[in-house]
Amino acid sequence: MKDLPRFAVVGHPNKGKSSIVATLAEDDAVHISPLPGTTVDARSYPMRVDGETLYELVDTPGFQRAREALEWLEHHDRGAEARPTVLAEFVAAHRTNPRFHDECALLEPITAGAGILYVVDGAHPYGREYEAEMEVLRWSGQPRMALINLIGGGDHVDRWRTALGQYFAMVRVFDAQHADFGERIKLLRSFGELHETWSPPLQRAADILVAERTRRRELAAGEIADLLCDALTLVEHTATERSAPDPEEVLPLRSKLERRVRERERRERQAVQDIYQHRGVAREETRASLLDVDVFSRTAFSAFGLSQAQLAMTGALSGALAAGGVDLALGGASLGAVTLGGALVGGVSALFGAHEIAKVRVLGQRLGGRELVVGPIAAPNFPWVLLGRAVLHQRVVAERNHARREALVLDLSKSSHLAEDIDAAQRGRLERQFKRLRADLESDGVARRALASEIEPLLA
Repeated sequence: MKDLPRFAVVGHPNKGKSSIVATLAEDDAVHISPLPGTTVDARSYPMRVDGETLYELVDTPGFQRAREALEWLEHHDRGAEARPTVLAEFVAAHRTNPRFHDECALLEPITAGAGILYVVDGAHPYGREYEAEMEVLRWSGQPRMALINLIGGGDHVDRWRTALGQYFAMVRVFDAQHADFGERIKLLRSFGELHETWSPPLQRAADILVAERTRRRELAAGEIADLLCDALTLVEHTATERSAPDPEEVLPLRSKLERRVRERERRERQAVQDIYQHRGVAREETRASLLDVDVFSRTAFSAFGLSQAQLAMTGALSGALAAGGVDLALGGASLGAVTLGGALVGGVSALFGAHEIAKVRVLGQRLGGRELVVGPIAAPNFPWVLLGRAVLHQRVVAERNHARREALVLDLSKSSHLAEDIDAAQRGRLERQFKRLRADLESDGVARRALASEIEPLLA
């Protein structure tokens, strides 16, 4: 038996075998379809971390003629000790026979030493037609575990447990579509109980995956920190002949600044999905999802921003109220809320909602040429909105397993508000980092690492 643990995932057609493989191999490339017979050949999927293969899963076709195969085996039976050999003889004798193509494809890796993960659907009733294929597998003499998958809404788990317990050393319930990371690690560790030589490498594999989980969380925190560093320091500028800001010149720059922030947030989300190896997943931010709303909308600020009391405790409001200067309120409903000549048109109440202010100023002298500058965004709640959206996205992506192929729907109703997860001291530390970025306008590596270290605990 090879040192590398290898498991053939077998069973009846359309019982979730490919979903099990995709989940445990963390591989989007595994083809999953609700149609039976989609998998026609055996294919190996290694689980790799940093180029090292930890274990291997073999996706196989479903049994088609298990009863006929069992009849052949029984006809050639030479006693219990020879049954693994007889099973290998069946594969050799029928490898080119189209009638037994699927049986040979799924049995070949088993006769070569792979362990067996037999998958059934616990949402459907147990039937005696499964006994022939379970008996065929027993002839292999290989370590065997049965996984009761849950595809539909029924519950026949108890009857399946009773039947499977007569053929398999271990029986586990495992929802391939919705199993979170903890459930996957628990199942992986249980594989080590199937055979003594597998226990050390599988325990090591589980430990490596747990460490990799931490590393991914740190990388995601870094991506979110980069987003905030960029978004809080972005500015737009153009030459102007005016000595004071003109809304007709300001609005195009503001629109460009907003587009750059939106694009930067989109790139951060894709980077986080890549970290968790969800590179091919589509993202569907439905209208029911608060992540679908524009980052500069009142809805986004209301859903993800801090309350007035929380902002006040961080000291963010005092800085905004004292900033003075020439500012522009962000948001479609507040385009006219511009401060000209030191007077804020639109009122101080704009500071507390979605339509808050970004700095707008004219730099330079008349003879040397003037420059109109819009940014950085000075809205006190703006970094909290970006942070809240990014944390929610990361949490959904981190727990999503690779068997799910529907679009990634991000729904705030299924996650707690970020403000509920952060205590006052942590909010204060984060706000100090935000102020530092706004003051310097050029984030360095030290600022980025300090911000990432504050964000990382929020992702656990």
